[in-house]
Amino acid sequence: MKKKKLLRFLLTPPKILVLGFVLIIFTGAFLLSSPLATSGVESLSFVNAIFMATSATCVTGLAVIDPGIHLSTFGELVLLFLVQIGGIGFTTMATLIALLFNKRISLKERLILQQAMNHGSMEGIVRLIRKVILYSLLIELIGAILLTFRFAMDMPFWKAAYFGIFHSISTFNNAGFDIFGNIREFSIGFNSYVNDPYINLIIMVLIFLGGIGFIVISDLLSYRETRKLSLHSKIVLSTSVFLIVFGTLVIYMFEYSNQNTLQALSEPGKLMASLFQSVTTRSGGITTLDIASMRQSTQFFMIILMFIGAAPGSTGGGIKVTTFAILIGAVFTMARGKEDVVFFRYRIAKEVVYKAITLTLLSFILVIAFTMLLSVTEDHHFLSILFETTSAFGTSGITMGLTQQLSPVGKVAITFLMFLGRIGPLTLAYALTPKQQKPTFRYPEGKITIG
Repeated sequence: MKKKKLLRFLLTPPKILVLGFVLIIFTGAFLLSSPLATSGVESLSFVNAIFMATSATCVTGLAVIDPGIHLSTFGELVLLFLVQIGGIGFTTMATLIALLFNKRISLKERLILQQAMNHGSMEGIVRLIRKVILYSLLIELIGAILLTFRFAMDMPFWKAAYFGIFHSISTFNNAGFDIFGNIREFSIGFNSYVNDPYINLIIMVLIFLGGIGFIVISDLLSYRETRKLSLHSKIVLSTSVFLIVFGTLVIYMFEYSNQNTLQALSEPGKLMASLFQSVTTRSGGITTLDIASMRQSTQFFMIILMFIGAAPGSTGGGIKVTTFAILIGAVFTMARGKEDVVFFRYRIAKEVVYKAITLTLLSFILVIAFTMLLSVTEDHHFLSILFETTSAFGTSGITMGLTQQLSPVGKVAITFLMFLGRIGPLTLAYALTPKQQKPTFRYPEGKITIG
């Protein structure tokens, strides 16, 4: 009995979250390394299986193999199952099972759910989980049906339905995996649909909905009744729209005359491709242009967008748009000589500002450290290494072609970084740090010169 109580005390919500992800990844790796998971004679090596399982569970989309070519239908379904669990969250799936069996959700389990969803409080957390599951399945179903109609023009209906389901789940969960290698000698992903407004619109909507987070989706759907949005939703939506519009304009200007990307497209095609790349960069992982053929200025700009990432409580990674908004707000506050960071007539607590700064600095250190490591282990251009590292951390899944050329050490490094990017550096820090006692005294204030 004492051991059980001690175990409950030691396993804090952040630790359970980390251990849960690790368990799912290793289970997925075991299944992917089996002969049933590959279409060829040779099974995946354990390193490759771990990489793919981590990429799927952390909804990143980076792949050391082409899923459509090297994986069997069983392997693709394992990958898709990992994407679904990783996107919605294993805690959400466990809660669904508990609710189906009428099991009461304990206080500890609510704390874990709150941690997993990045929710501000435990109030209404179970109700939110129900909505998350319902919204996710409904959006994925609608996306699958719409994509099936279009894919049926290019392939038999049963294959189109399978492709529709796979790519709807992969896209909504911001994983970015595609299986077009299944029908071609080599995969070029969605690049062949660069001029297709139907496909572009559906994929962009799925990425956007997956990236703004379930809390915001719930707010939007209940807006007709409440006639108001929470501060969180207002910041996420306004910042996301700004980044999408600004990103579209920058990519359009930088790539306009690039003969390998936008130059060959019509004027509406240029705008649509620029918009698509702007939407997908922050976490989607699906592209309609060759990223390696872009100008270095565009590639570096995309690195910044990937680092920012999606919204809290979403299927995306990065430092999150709310963190970015708070940092920008803090800069403007200091520049104007004010004391409080204010959004929509609401003051942001100083603890939240400190957390945003801490998260950003930890994330920056992680990206720089892993970039330096890969610069030693991989014989490639620095920008492509920085791009790959940021993509792994931001769980974006976009690559300049480095992923499949990684050395074993490079694969392990990127695997670990994808894991860190999904759970968040702060969550890992909380999981590894012993519980601190509240100090009984404060040190005297000191003076230091800044700037």
